[in-house]
Amino acid sequence: MSKWTFVTNHALVLSHIHRHPLITARELSLEIGITERAIRRIIADLEAEGYIVKTKEGRRVRYIINGHLPMRHRTQKGKRVKDLLRFLAYSKNSRERK
Repeated sequence: MSKWTFVTNHALVLSHIHRHPLITARELSLEIGITERAIRRIIADLEAEGYIVKTKEGRRVRYIINGHLPMRHRTQKGKRVKDLLRFLAYSKNSRERK
């Protein structure tokens, strides 16, 4: 039986960052089950499009989600990233920008 999921790796990374804004790429890799290199590419994608902002806190990086940005697929017109995160039943007490 093939392994597949309903949620993309980009959405998984975003949702984990939402719950754990100080999570490292290594921790994300172990949690999601993809390589650290793939995690770094996804983070770069999300940052390049403005979906996340990285800020430095000492030696760590804090991720802030721009929840007001739109979903990317044409079938999701009018939906925002925070709608996805809410759908995935994650806490609204995140550090997302409204």
